[in-house]
Parts: sequence; structure tokens; C-alpha cells
Amino acid sequence: MSDGATQTPNRVLAGVRRIPATLTMVALILVAGVVWQGLWQPFEDSPLFDVVAYGLPALQEGRWWTPLTGTFFVNQPWVYLFTIGSFIGMAYLEFRKGSRVALAYYWVGQLFAIFATALLLWGLSYLPWAWAQAQAAALDVGASGGTMACIAAAVGLFRPPWRVRAWLLLIGFVFIAMLFWGAVADLEHLMAVLLVLFVDRSLRIQRTTVREQRLIAFVAVIALGVIEGITIVVPTDGPFGPTEPVSGGFIDVAIDVIVVLIVANGLRRGRRWTWVVAIVLAVVNVLFGLLILAAIIIASEARIEATIDGETELALASGFLWLLVLIYLVWVRRAFRARRTSRIGRQPAPGVGDVKQALHAHGGGTLSWMTTWDGNSYARTADGIVAYQRRAGVALALADPVGPAAAREASVREFIRDAEQAGLVPCFFSADEATRAAVPASWRSLVVADDTIVDLPGLEFTGKRWNSVRSSLNRAGREDMQFRMTRLKEESWGVQQQLRAISEMWVGDKGLPEMGFTLGTLVEAEDPEVRLALALAPNGDVDGFLSWLPVYGEGAGGERVIHGWTLDLMRRRDGGFAPVMEFLIGSSAKLFSEEGAQIMSLSGAPLAHDYPPDAGMIAALSDKLADALEPVYGFRSLHRFKEKFHPRYETLYLLYRDESDLTRIGGALTRAFLPDATLRQFAGAGMELVRGDRD
Repeated sequence: MSDGATQTPNRVLAGVRRIPATLTMVALILVAGVVWQGLWQPFEDSPLFDVVAYGLPALQEGRWWTPLTGTFFVNQPWVYLFTIGSFIGMAYLEFRKGSRVALAYYWVGQLFAIFATALLLWGLSYLPWAWAQAQAAALDVGASGGTMACIAAAVGLFRPPWRVRAWLLLIGFVFIAMLFWGAVADLEHLMAVLLVLFVDRSLRIQRTTVREQRLIAFVAVIALGVIEGITIVVPTDGPFGPTEPVSGGFIDVAIDVIVVLIVANGLRRGRRWTWVVAIVLAVVNVLFGLLILAAIIIASEARIEATIDGETELALASGFLWLLVLIYLVWVRRAFRARRTSRIGRQPAPGVGDVKQALHAHGGGTLSWMTTWDGNSYARTADGIVAYQRRAGVALALADPVGPAAAREASVREFIRDAEQAGLVPCFFSADEATRAAVPASWRSLVVADDTIVDLPGLEFTGKRWNSVRSSLNRAGREDMQFRMTRLKEESWGVQQQLRAISEMWVGDKGLPEMGFTLGTLVEAEDPEVRLALALAPNGDVDGFLSWLPVYGEGAGGERVIHGWTLDLMRRRDGGFAPVMEFLIGSSAKLFSEEGAQIMSLSGAPLAHDYPPDAGMIAALSDKLADALEPVYGFRSLHRFKEKFHPRYETLYLLYRDESDLTRIGGALTRAFLPDATLRQFAGAGMELVRGDRD
């Protein structure tokens, strides 16, 4: 058995040992279900039910023990499934905080829910309110008050932004259940959650980002749509009164649901027009609810229901919920300013010339010159420029902001803010450690590549470890291979045609068009600042070529000079000089070193990062993707090839807000790298993956 297989059971056992209180509670409930037969027949029909069940009647009659005894019973056999499942919150809380904390939350939450519910119903029962009087006379059993308190406490331990999202779901669940079903248990759940919400104070709406404000509005409107769908088929009996399933009008309801979905999606993206539509919908529903309430006060409820051919209870409940949504939408109105043509950055927007000027003035990283390529847009910040592509609702920033190093954090934060205001998902691709340190602390990072850097000062191809490179250079000398560093536009028409033929042959073998974004083509190599390394056979044929992008940095006297060069294109002719790539890179390194350059970057090989042993899921996912794509792009083979030059590694990251953005970012990256690929080409590449996997 492998080490991984043996470690999994050990981790499970270690986890089980850390939740003894949770397992004890579950065991006691199951034992009670077996002894008193509640696991296979309704316990609420048992004579023991009135003795152990808690509620206002039990307390009024002096059965003080019921808050404890009722905890370990379940009223219906099918409810055991939900009861046992609800202990997951206590298990998580105990695993994170220990048994004492978990038991404290459970029992305080359980007892508070029982007594607070009884007290509230006692006061409401004096009102002429049928619902309150009915629930005040009801008894209940179960552990759900305590388990809901533990679930709420566990949600408070989530990291942002998942904490806010989980709180929204939990609060929405308990309020909807209370408003439309309103049993004693639903009121107990609400009390337990509100207690933890008040004590923990882990939900701070006023501190949420623009994105979270939009998400809250989205969830609220979706919840209203779900409620409308539920009330079509399920009878309800909440504080506003009983309702019956809708017998007709399904087409109208379907239209309403579609409108709600469109509006909710627009709110999620921060669209101004959907905010206006949502305000109008909320005002109409609130006014209709007030009109119904006024009519009930003036006339009878039966007459009103006959007049409107509907349930007044639904109108009142819906009006109340829409009132809450209306208040919130007005409160966070500044979060909904995005328009379809919203621009990112300060105006006027910079162009390629501005980016090059900034690189010449302030320098950049090994990938910074790629920001000058076609397909990029530019966002001007206070002291810098961010290159990005707008793909699938994502503002996909390339590499690091261009500008003064001291302004890096300000540029990053400004770009993020502007992208979110425009309703886009911001992220940075192939960013370095400095940019990683500049994003908000709640952001996530994912390693996408290792930048392979060769230090050039004092570089000599001597010693055993340089045998392969040295032998390639010696063999090139014996076979009269020539090395020439040039620029594409300086070469003759015949040489340029050979380069295009080699590139077209390379692309044809892949089944997909040339990749873009961080992988250039001969079009990008036409830039006069990009250099071309040629390997020429004795007969004048080009056997291979490389393109090198400038890396600007600070010189010895503080002036901006070319600090190094970054490898972009690598192409070779079939049947040509075998070790042509080693020859070209080795010869380029010698020339750059002689010219005074400090570094030579061989670029990063995607999905070829060497993860530490404890990297976990990210490493496993990267390895699987690398295995799948290796037959088509050979990222790992390229990574192993670059190791011949003994580089040092600098990690490049994908920086993003949280895991919920990854699906959209993945689609954006696909289109950024392969903007011209067709479905047929993707399918052909997929068949190549299958064949490679079988091989």
C-alpha cells in the first residue's frame, strides 16, 4: 500500500479523535431513538412525548427538565437524517476550537432558543394573532437550536469573503422558513442564529467590498424568486397566515422568475439599469403590500382575497421582504454604477507608446515587454499603467503594473477598484512577489509558472554540469554553423520567408493556432527593440531562431538601461542541426554577457512548477493538467530543457479574489491564450490529448 493510501485513514482517525463531544451527542440521540423506538415510528405519537417535550406549555406546567430531555429526541423518523447532518457545524467548531467551546455554543444556543422562543410566544399570545396563539400551545423536541447555533458559530470562522456569503445563506434560510412556515422549531432556529450573530459580530456588512454588496443584493433578489417558486407548489403557514398552492397563473410566475433572474444577474455585475429596475420592482411590491394591509384593516380579509383572486398572506410577506431589499439597495446604491461600456483607469487611456516610455523610464520585469503587444488594453493609474485584456467578464491583468516601484501597491489597488466598479472580475496573471504583496490580504494566489533566470556576469560554460551546452557549441563549430544576432526587419526577404515557413510548420503540428497573451509570434518579433538570434547552416538555410524581448532596469549610474533579455519564440527546422536550441541559447548568453546585460530569462514553463511535498491539492491539480497538455504543448519537456542552463527560479502567480472567480478566469485565460481557436480546433486538440494519454 502506498504512503498516500495509508495516510488517508490515519488523517480520518485523527480528525475523529478531535470531535468527541459531537460524536457523543450524536450517539446519545441515536441511543434514545433505539430505546424509545423513535428511529422507526413517530415519537410525537408516543405517550412519552408530552413528558419530555419542551415549549411554553411545558414550562407553564412546571416541567423544568424538558429543555434537557427534549434535546435527545426526534419527532419523526425521517427527521433523524437532518438532525444528524446538522451536527456538522458542531463538528467543525469542535475541530477548530475544541470540545469546550463547541459544547458551550451548543448548550447556550439550545437553551437560549428554547427559553427565548417560549418568552416571545408568551407575549405574542395575548394578541389577537392566530399564528402566535397556535405556536404558543405547541410542543417540540430536537437538538436543532443548538446545532443551528454551532453552524452560525462555524460560519463566523470562515475566511472572507466566504464568511459573508455563508452568513447570507444561513440568515436567508432561517428568515424564509420563519416567514412562510413559522413553526416553533423555525422560531427556535431564528433565535439561535440571531444570538450568535449578536455575540460573535462576525458579519460586518458595513465593511464589505463593492463586490460583496452586489452579491448580497443578488442573493436577496434570487431568494425572492425562489420564494415565489416555492409558494406555487407548497402550502405555507407562517406568521402572515396559511396559503395554498397556486392553482393557475404559472405562465405569469415563469415570466416573473425570468425577470428576477435577469435583474439579479445585472445586480451581481453592478449594472446601473438593473439597480433602477430592482428599485421599481421593490417599490411596486411594497406599495401593493401596504395597499393590501390597508384594505384588510378597512374591509375583511376574505373580501380582499376574493377581489384580488389571490392570497393576502403572500402579498404581505412579499411586501415585507421587498421592503428590506429596497432599504438595502438604497443604502449601497454607489455599488451599482457599472455600464456595459465602463472604462477602467483614468482618462485619457494610455497607448502602446506610453507603455514603452514608462518601461524606458522606470524599467520592468522579465514579462513587462509583453504588455506592449496587440490585444492588450491599458488602465492609467495615479503613477503607473496596468495592461489587461477584457475577456468573458474578467479584467485579466498581464504581469505587473508598469511604473515606479514605490507606486506598485497604489496601482494594484486602483486597478482592482476600477475593475470591480465596471462589473468585471479583476485578476493578475504571471505577477511577481511584489504584486502578490500589493493585493488585498484576502486575495488568493496560485502558482502558474517558474521564471527561469540565468545570471550573466561571469558566465562561463566550464565544468561538468555545462557538458551538454559546451558540446553543442563545439559541434556547431565543427559543422560550420553560424550564429547571428539581428532584428527581423533587418533581414532579407528570403530569410524572413524561411522564418515564417518554420513557424507555420510548428503551428501546423499543434492542431491549434499560435498561442497569444504571454507567447508571442513573428508579428511581435517585428518590433525594432526585439532581437532575433539565428542559426544558419553552411548553405545559408535557417535551422532555428529565437526572439529576445528587452528587460529594462537601472544601470550602474542610476540611468535606465537594458538590464537583460527574455526568451520568447523558439523555432527549429525539421531535419536541421539537432542541438540548435542549445547552440542558440548558449551563443545568445555569451553575447549578452559580453554586452553587459545582467540576466537572461528563459521565460516560465506553465504547469511545470516544482511544488513542495506539502503543497496538497494545488500541486495535484497542476500535475494532472500538465499530464493532459504535455502531448500538445510539452510544457514539462520545455522545463526540463531549460534546466540545462542551470537557472534560478522566480515564481509567477495568478492573483485572484477567491475560488468562486476561478471558473470565469479559466474561460478568460483560454480566450486570451487562444483568441482565434475554433471549436473544431479545440476538438482536434482534445483527440490529441486522448491519444497522448493512451501512449
